[in-house]
Amino acid sequence: MPAEGVVDAKILILKQIGETPGIGHREILRLTGLSNGALEYHLRILENTHKVNVDRSGGRRGRYYPVDILADESHILGFIRNNVSRQIITFILQHKLCTFNEILEQTKKAPSTLSWHLKRLSRATIISVTYGKEHQLYQVLNNKFVQFIIQIWREL
Repeated sequence: MPAEGVVDAKILILKQIGETPGIGHREILRLTGLSNGALEYHLRILENTHKVNVDRSGGRRGRYYPVDILADESHILGFIRNNVSRQIITFILQHKLCTFNEILEQTKKAPSTLSWHLKRLSRATIISVTYGKEHQLYQVLNNKFVQFIIQIWREL
């Protein structure tokens, strides 16, 4: 690839990451039109030269972030990029405390799917769970910061 094409590819990749923090490999692949090998090559160089940050939590391919996004912000962005997680977080924020059944009714997901998402959000310390005698109550931790992140990146 000529040097000009390399620069153009990196600029294109950086533009996508800047516009969509937390973007995944497949989405970058689709939006840029690059081949998988070329994208892998450029992402590795951008990561090694500290032009992008990569979160590889969960053992999956990473999510890519601009270097100017704080770790706390990118942590939350990684979850709100998922529609179900964002729906859960937004619903809990609106109601302060919610039961499993209230969230289930709102999301219209299978109980096992909802349970999986709630466990992930709890392990990530985005929500907390209080166990009562009859039901569990869920609330968002650091709710003002989470609301701020959702408002800034609401187009995700």
